[in-house]
Amino acid sequence: MLLTADTVATGREVLRPGWIELSGASVTAIGSGDPPGTARTSLGAVTVVPGFVDAHVHGGAGFDFSTCDAEGVAAAVGFHRRHGTTTLVASLVSLGPVELALRVKMLSALVREGLISGIHLEGPWLSVQRCGAHDPALLRDPDPGELDLLLSLGGDAIRMITFAPERPGATDAIVRVVASGAVAAIGHTEATYEQTCAAISSGATVATHLFNAMPSIHHRAPGPIVALLDDPRVMVELIVHLDPAVYRHVLHSVGQRRISLITDAMAAAGMPDGGYGIGGLSVDVIDRVARVAGTETIAGSTATMDRVFRYSVTHSGLSEDAALALAVQQTSINTARALGLPSPELRVGAPGNLVVLDAQLGVEAVLHNGSWV
Repeated sequence: MLLTADTVATGREVLRPGWIELSGASVTAIGSGDPPGTARTSLGAVTVVPGFVDAHVHGGAGFDFSTCDAEGVAAAVGFHRRHGTTTLVASLVSLGPVELALRVKMLSALVREGLISGIHLEGPWLSVQRCGAHDPALLRDPDPGELDLLLSLGGDAIRMITFAPERPGATDAIVRVVASGAVAAIGHTEATYEQTCAAISSGATVATHLFNAMPSIHHRAPGPIVALLDDPRVMVELIVHLDPAVYRHVLHSVGQRRISLITDAMAAAGMPDGGYGIGGLSVDVIDRVARVAGTETIAGSTATMDRVFRYSVTHSGLSEDAALALAVQQTSINTARALGLPSPELRVGAPGNLVVLDAQLGVEAVLHNGSWV
């Protein structure tokens, strides 16, 4: 298959025009200008980018990864794939020990089948004061026995685990997780600046949705936000319900390679307003904004990665090509690198995962492992 397009953003450069040759599930050649040969599919006035990588997503299409069966997982993954997410890490909210172990076992099988690319445990080792859309009754201190069981059940399917560093035992748990080959993240926390720095020194390398579910910056108590921004070892997750000025401020603070844009999408993504669930909590969605029922607490989002991509291009404040290259970095390249996943960059030998975007950066087509979705 030989594809040509007016614009191809590879993750390394922007080609105008560009072409991509694929054989089976892999890219075999890529270049700018006129392609070799004549048998080709001209995509025309579109922009081709690498498939999106979402490291933090709880569900979609009415299905919640923390509660649904394998068919529900497949339906949610299919929904997000149609919006350009070709690599998806399923995030779980806090569950009881037995339920969490069963869920990890089930999702690990789906990782081995290739449906999802990993599991993110966003709990239960979080702060009660910063629980967000996690049931505070289920939050607990890290227990070595439980953690070892989960790592044994999940193996390399567990890609990331989020901790509140101030929890007793969190530092040892971070060391154990990193030693297993998974990523330790910091989030849903009341940690001080010093506690956060200690967690980073112990091996934590991701900030779980920076700003959300953590104390704001105070000029005499910088807290976790400043610690996470300051350390070059940390990849910073951002959700696009941030004010664009804050997004640009973070971009200027940490640079292009340290931001991972995520959806944090829950079951209501792709669905009409109404009542939904995340884990065992009820969620109301009004005007596409999800909140824990009866509260003003945001419960993830209803976003998809194509919307995230447009947010970056629109609000980065950069020139057209620079904004496009940045959006590719932050919606695919950076996230994969942070989690140790194969690079989605469009290059020879890479998987055939790409998204075709129209003039408004809406999804026109998606290629997953060399096949059109």
